[in-house]
Amino acid sequence: MSQAKLALFVALGVFAVVFVGYWVASARTLAARLLEALIGFVTNFFDTLGIGSFATTTSIYKLFHMVPDEHIPGTLNIGHALPTVVQAFIFIAAVQVAMPTLIAMILASVLGAWLGAGVVAGLPRRAIQIGMGAALLVAAMLFAASNLNLMPGGGEAMSLDGWRFWAGIAGNFVLGALMTLGIGLYAPCMILVYLLGMHPLAAFPIMMGSCAFLMPVGSLRFIAKRSYEEYPALGLALGGVPAVLIAALIVKSLPVRTLRWGVVVVVLYTAGAMLYSALRERGAQQPSS
Repeated sequence: MSQAKLALFVALGVFAVVFVGYWVASARTLAARLLEALIGFVTNFFDTLGIGSFATTTSIYKLFHMVPDEHIPGTLNIGHALPTVVQAFIFIAAVQVAMPTLIAMILASVLGAWLGAGVVAGLPRRAIQIGMGAALLVAAMLFAASNLNLMPGGGEAMSLDGWRFWAGIAGNFVLGALMTLGIGLYAPCMILVYLLGMHPLAAFPIMMGSCAFLMPVGSLRFIAKRSYEEYPALGLALGGVPAVLIAALIVKSLPVRTLRWGVVVVVLYTAGAMLYSALRERGAQQPSS
């Protein structure tokens, strides 16, 4: 193992420990209910196989009225952080991406998440509903485009240089900021990597490494502002870590294309419900004539 990769693993471990320590110190409860842990298991299992977890978790929360809309972004980022750290350790070790490219794109996403979380945590409920509704529509389109083979195929490179290097940094900065609003980073990051001519496998350590660093960082602001729900977030973490290990080390592959079509239908419904809720709240806020 190279010194740079070892340093990255140490840094990732430090980020995870600081995040857990801050979360535990700030939490009112450290208990999780079985249903919420099951949601964490299912969503992170499919996340490890490439489905993504934000859109699916949001759909479950919205369909069953489990989390207030304004607390969904914080709950997603906090609850899915530890399972994503485990994913990052596995895929950074398994896939050999040039370390300067990997580290630079991770740092860019972390900076974007830190700035983005400070904004999102203080947004009013209706603004979050509109933002998440739009984000879910984007996610559904990305899922559909992937299934229809409309996404770019990528190249063979395992590193970026020249203008592609700086484009990758800029792109991941924006994706890190959007992550805090509840739009998953995996699909758009994969498209970014493909467009820059990198090998499809290179997307996995980049997108999982980015999320593993940016989610704990962004989560600190959500925790500080209590902009999340504790039981659901704990359930995502406790159910998610074993799910990642099972998916990555034992199952390894499933008919993902078929699963994505099911996700598209559910996510489109959830996006409509989120935007409809925002429309209703706007009507309720307008003074009667």
